[in-house]
Amino acid sequence: MKVERGDVIRLHYTGRVKETGQIFDTTYEEVAKEAGIYNPKGIYGPVPIIVGAGHVISGLDKRLVGLEVGKKYTLEVPPEEGFGLRDPKLIKVFTMGQFRKQGIVPFPGLEVEVTTDNGRKMKGRVITVSGGRVRVDFNHPLAGKTLIYEVEIVEKIEDPIEKIKALIELRLPMIDRDKVIIEVGEKDVKVNFGEQDVDPKTLILGEILLESDIKFLGYEKVEFKPSVEELLRPKQEEPVEEEKKEEQEESEEAQSS
Repeated sequence: MKVERGDVIRLHYTGRVKETGQIFDTTYEEVAKEAGIYNPKGIYGPVPIIVGAGHVISGLDKRLVGLEVGKKYTLEVPPEEGFGLRDPKLIKVFTMGQFRKQGIVPFPGLEVEVTTDNGRKMKGRVITVSGGRVRVDFNHPLAGKTLIYEVEIVEKIEDPIEKIKALIELRLPMIDRDKVIIEVGEKDVKVNFGEQDVDPKTLILGEILLESDIKFLGYEKVEFKPSVEELLRPKQEEPVEEEKKEEQEESEEAQSS
């Protein structure tokens, strides 16, 4: 079974830098631990994505089309289809004083967040410190690198409801997907999250991303419960006990008169 653009799949992968063999990303927990990139807060296992929707870098995304489910492949991604070419303009020079103002003692290799004179915050890596000058590279760490991906398409999801559940898993992994009620029509999808202990801001962002994903599959209308509008609406504070008592007394007085 071959994969086509728009398919919802579960993908296992490990990404390496071609020149060094350094592993920079993986869906395998043991591989992450061995490579020293394990994140205890991370979620490991085959990741659900829509092929062609930009859920992975473009060079990998386009190379998934035509692959067979269940087979393993090694794919090469050039820099321009990965994290981009290196841009010399993104190497900036700062004075030591600019770092001291922010309480930073710079040294080569230090990852920093620098506030520029116009107030913009930029993340980069210190390259050199010399003569009171600090050179910082704001290119992506993998810019200019050719990447090697070892991939396996574990599953191609066919059931419409399971597709939506997989996308919920991608965008809102903290949600208990088994408690979500999903209705799928010919051109519309309804998703009821019910009572879930999730931060409203997280749920709002998740719903916005989910709507885009679901419409990519060809659906025209997506409804969420609670909706973004409901989540943005300020909650009315419950009156404190004293206020409730006063309101009750006023009501009783009005009735007696």
